[in-house]
Amino acid sequence: MSIAIIGAGASGCVAAYFLLKAGLDVTLFDFSAPLRTLLPTGGGRCNLAHAEYDFKELAKNYPRGEKFLYSVFSKFSTYDTIALFEELGVETYVQEDGRIFPKSNSAKDVRDKILKKIKKADFIKEKITDVIPLESGFKIKTEKAEYFFSHVIISTGGKSSFKGLKHKIIPFTPSLVGLNADIKDLSGVCIKNVFSNDFKISGDILFTHFGISGPLIYKISSIKARDTFPYKISLNLYPQALQLQDLLNSSPHKELKNILSKYLPQNFVKHLLGDLAEVKAHKIDGKTRDSILNRIHNFELNITGTNRGEETVTAGGYNLNEISSKTMESKLYPNLYFTGECLDIDGFCGGFNLQNAWSTAYIASLSILQAI
Repeated sequence: MSIAIIGAGASGCVAAYFLLKAGLDVTLFDFSAPLRTLLPTGGGRCNLAHAEYDFKELAKNYPRGEKFLYSVFSKFSTYDTIALFEELGVETYVQEDGRIFPKSNSAKDVRDKILKKIKKADFIKEKITDVIPLESGFKIKTEKAEYFFSHVIISTGGKSSFKGLKHKIIPFTPSLVGLNADIKDLSGVCIKNVFSNDFKISGDILFTHFGISGPLIYKISSIKARDTFPYKISLNLYPQALQLQDLLNSSPHKELKNILSKYLPQNFVKHLLGDLAEVKAHKIDGKTRDSILNRIHNFELNITGTNRGEETVTAGGYNLNEISSKTMESKLYPNLYFTGECLDIDGFCGGFNLQNAWSTAYIASLSILQAI
């Protein structure tokens, strides 16, 4: 048995670890440094996973791939991820928001520990041009040579395709990305705990020079990754009950911008209310009060596109209908497997995309080991 793993990212390297641990020979192909893409994750701290231990609840954090991941996560869960990294020598802790990090708070430390465990693998630093199925295995063509293997795992991360394989690839589009909007005078303004009226989810938002970003916007961009622009989103900027009439009554001679700045950034209040921001409270009638409340609780933005180049994840990849969720094996070619981000699976921020990498790597490796 000869095994090739195409892509030395998070998923590919962990698949190599499981196979090497079982005593098999593994060859890793990548034309760049192994685990290079792991270094910026979690702001350099490496957000390994998320503390959600029910596999169905965990799968809800993937706009694409939720049902497919039921089987995957039932076999390799968040508990298993924590155990894996303890085995690798990486102790972890859970933040208040549920994100799981190494105690070292260092993605470099995680990378070094993984690479130390897979140093027996053969690393070939060549760019692969094609993967061609044969009667008894696969031919891997690079820019320099040809290689032959009985089993192949494709773990190429984002955009990749090989013309020798007849697998369908769902077109790639940005996900987890800032959104362009017709709003230009609020760059740097941050509002916390905003609620999406459209999707019933919450998070912080940040206005930028091109539009809007932040954790909540990343979630929305992920959910709507395949929608056509332009589209509108509705945000509740202050989801708690805001007794505006009581505030007006208690400070009749204060300007609105000063009253509302306790709840929203003053620069934003000026943008939201325009000339009304300078009006004193005692001059606000009931109709105007209700209009102000509506602007706060139903703030609408016209989204014109994404801030391309900013995306941390792409939606798209190998069609899940052609891959077994129980084994990660191709339904078209025996002994060909897919793991990680090359699949049409993408999750929210918070460790979910790395969880997909670890879990699918385990399933593919286990399937190969069970076939021996």
